[in-house]
Amino acid sequence: MCGLAGELRFDGAAADVGVVATMTGCMVHRGPDGDGLWARGPVALGHRRLAIIDLTTAGAQPMVDAALGLTIAFNGMVYNYEALRDELHGLGHTFQSTSDTEVVLKAYAEWGRGFVDKFLGMFAIAIWEHRTGRLVLARDRLGIKPLYVSPVPGGVRFASTLPALLDGSRAAGNDVDTSIDRTALASYMTFHSIVPAPRTILSGVEKLPPATVRVYEPTGDLVDTTYWAPSFTRDPAKADWTSTDWERAFIDSLRTAVERRMVSDVPVGVLLSGGIDSSLVVALLAELGQRDLATFSIGFESHGGESGDEFEYSSIVAKEFGTDHHRIPIPTDRLLAGLDGAVRAMSEPMVSHDCIAFYLLAEEVSQSIKVVQSGQGADEVLGGYDWYPPLAGVPRDEAAEAYAGVFMDRRWSAMSGLLSAEWLGDTDTPMEFVRQRFAVPGADTSVDAALRLDTTVMLVDDPVKRVDNMTMAWGLEARVPFLDHEFVELAGQIPPSLKLADGGKGVMKRAARGIVPDAVIDRTKGYFPVPAIRQMEGPVLDRVRAALTDPAARSRGLFDSRTVSRMLDAPNETRTQLGSNALWQLGLIEMWLQAQGVR
Repeated sequence: MCGLAGELRFDGAAADVGVVATMTGCMVHRGPDGDGLWARGPVALGHRRLAIIDLTTAGAQPMVDAALGLTIAFNGMVYNYEALRDELHGLGHTFQSTSDTEVVLKAYAEWGRGFVDKFLGMFAIAIWEHRTGRLVLARDRLGIKPLYVSPVPGGVRFASTLPALLDGSRAAGNDVDTSIDRTALASYMTFHSIVPAPRTILSGVEKLPPATVRVYEPTGDLVDTTYWAPSFTRDPAKADWTSTDWERAFIDSLRTAVERRMVSDVPVGVLLSGGIDSSLVVALLAELGQRDLATFSIGFESHGGESGDEFEYSSIVAKEFGTDHHRIPIPTDRLLAGLDGAVRAMSEPMVSHDCIAFYLLAEEVSQSIKVVQSGQGADEVLGGYDWYPPLAGVPRDEAAEAYAGVFMDRRWSAMSGLLSAEWLGDTDTPMEFVRQRFAVPGADTSVDAALRLDTTVMLVDDPVKRVDNMTMAWGLEARVPFLDHEFVELAGQIPPSLKLADGGKGVMKRAARGIVPDAVIDRTKGYFPVPAIRQMEGPVLDRVRAALTDPAARSRGLFDSRTVSRMLDAPNETRTQLGSNALWQLGLIEMWLQAQGVR
């Protein structure tokens, strides 16, 4: 797990090593264990290392294989690297390290662009071919590892974080377009603050979509190939399966996913929220023989009558499985620093207050451990959110409209009183996007179509990105077994009725009986609460007010000034369709733009 950066020139000039060094230096938090820089003619690659596999210098990057004529910068973890190394060794390849990076490099040499099909894991990859001058970028199937790309005059730059590209741009004389993308802004304001790939909120920066291999020719021509997509359809071979069959298959597949993520040359802990997702991960690790497992939970002070912790449930699980449990209470006076740090760590504006919780949790966890497993992703894959049940029984051709009616923060008609007239577009582009995604073949029912969209878009650009950004801000690697692609494929085949049963994630709750304490299974669904943001007051409200009234915000003029004033006067009154604080959504984007120096 690391950070990578690079530049490729198409105009005959040499890559700017100083700019790549600046971008790489911006990501020291992602890789505090070492750094590297490599350049040849039109290309330069940079890397920050978080040493998890092969802790020696043999695993350092960028990694060069002169005999194969390849150089790689790699971020992530390929869990089946040992089996692949044995396979490649049998095909005549030799190895100088025990790292998964070298396996990825040899895999490309052996299988070309199809090498990604061999990988079980999370990854963002940049490989340069010495002989052809071709650059290959790749991202894992579920987009767990980020990769941002920015076209610049005469070339292209790429990095694991968007702020690294902005730092590189400043070092190069501000050659990246940092204007606000109106289509992305519309999506942010309606589609649950999500900006689907390849767009970002900035016009001059895009993100490589998940499950994509991109090839740049030396001329600048590029080709994208999508190599994986879950179908969320029924498998005829499983037509006679009972609910018990599905429960057994579910737990077997998840057990495999959890076991894969035990691979490490350093200890692996768990972020234990107290919900069923992370509790089941702990239970399966114990079942697999994990001893002295470190688990970590975070809690906040209550506000507005809303509890800020779930220590009761995480402690039940810790006691049941004998973990080395750490309860981390966060006083309100520490929240503001966490808020500012989380905003700076965001590669894109992310409104979920979970970001602050993950940021502060990762700060504490990283003091004693470098790798954790997390329960992220289960709700999107297994139907755990409350917007899925209303879609059951909705005709498939009406699914897109029904989904928008229960999920989107607000409909297009409500935008005119919120965005300034100059920022309000003429077309409901977010709804066009939803309709296009729901029209893709596959996904047998309306619930299947919603789960497919959320798994491949919302999950990638909200929860997954949130976990990566906040944990890597402290050099902590987070592994997500619920996003093992083979597990996701199986989950997509499970009939929606089994997912929606028992108040959501029914197949999981039933499979977990006898493995996880009943008190955790039967509890009301919880979240990662930060009450001081949901019920905004005091220093948090002051920070939001300062951002929205800052001269930069007034100059930018994204929002109707009268609406902003009314919302600031009643900060907890206006809610999105899903009940989030609408003022926080406005304040967050301005806090992020100002933190990144975007004017």
